[in-house]
Amino acid sequence: MQTIKSLNLIRHTENPIITIKDVQPSHEGWNVEYVMNAGCHRVGDEVLLLLRVAETPIPDPDPNIFLAPYFSEQAGKILFRRLEKDDPLNDFSDSRFVLRYDETGKEVLRVLTSISHLRLARSKDGIHFEVEAKPALYPANKYEEFGIEDPRITYIEEDGYYYFNYSACASLGVTTNLARTKDWKHYERLGCIFTPDNKDVCIFPRKINGKYFALCRPASAEYRRREIWISESPDLISWGNHQQLMEVNTSDWDGGRIGCSAVPFETEEGWVEIYHAADSDNRYCLGVVLLDLDDPTKVIAKGKAPLMEPETEYEKIGFFGNVIFNCGVLCEDGLIKIYYGAADTCMGYAEVPLNEVLDFVLER
Repeated sequence: MQTIKSLNLIRHTENPIITIKDVQPSHEGWNVEYVMNAGCHRVGDEVLLLLRVAETPIPDPDPNIFLAPYFSEQAGKILFRRLEKDDPLNDFSDSRFVLRYDETGKEVLRVLTSISHLRLARSKDGIHFEVEAKPALYPANKYEEFGIEDPRITYIEEDGYYYFNYSACASLGVTTNLARTKDWKHYERLGCIFTPDNKDVCIFPRKINGKYFALCRPASAEYRRREIWISESPDLISWGNHQQLMEVNTSDWDGGRIGCSAVPFETEEGWVEIYHAADSDNRYCLGVVLLDLDDPTKVIAKGKAPLMEPETEYEKIGFFGNVIFNCGVLCEDGLIKIYYGAADTCMGYAEVPLNEVLDFVLER
């Protein structure tokens, strides 16, 4: 496999730059379990991160009861499922969710162990962030029953809005929803733009030949395929002409699943997309692909090795270890600045020269 030692990718010495200690719970007495997978954008002289924050409620007095939070559209608030820890039909083996089976072994319930919302953080230097005390967006409907996750921010200069799409998790499946803001104080929900199960959506920052484009990651229930597709839209709401863009490489570091990560950014060589990939052991790395400027359905070149992979303790050990997962980058001053979730637990920062990444992906 091609090595990447020539890439001057540098993690910040103060990593992780945001941890649960920096985030106040949104409910009194609740616990912040992890903060990760932030969309990012520069607004004026500030770097904004839109963080995914996951929380759990005050534990039940009975130590054998696990409380699984969810938003009830009917009740208009957070409710809890009470699951017995010693019930053999309840499976707690995965830290991310609880499965319940019936007597025949059929799965009858799947709930998340925490509930996520989106929280805004601001920084003047891009490293030291102040996290707002209250959520920017909190679960509010049946599509967001188990929480909202992994936002990506796209600024559309044409109308002056910052659009951010996010994964909405529910028993209905995982949809992709869209919201927007102009001032990062008032947020407008625009509804569901991709049906279940489709996530890891990144919207390109401008029209290309009169159309908006988005990368997405549909999941095939029948054939277990999780790969990157591309779709187009006249208005950011209605999406169609879906096409497969990239397949998994079943024998290598990206052999389990792939999905887009950061919003693509434009260079003279093409659109640069930093994407994520997992192998069969759920080890998540970042890769890079270059798409044609005038026709992003065409792949110009794809890196043959990871751009970035779990190496440090905070990337290997956490809520779900051996994970680097990215939802946003800045490309400034000749650097790609990567804000990434580490081990599904905290936020890290790394940077790498743009010219080195282009040389790497184009093999020159």
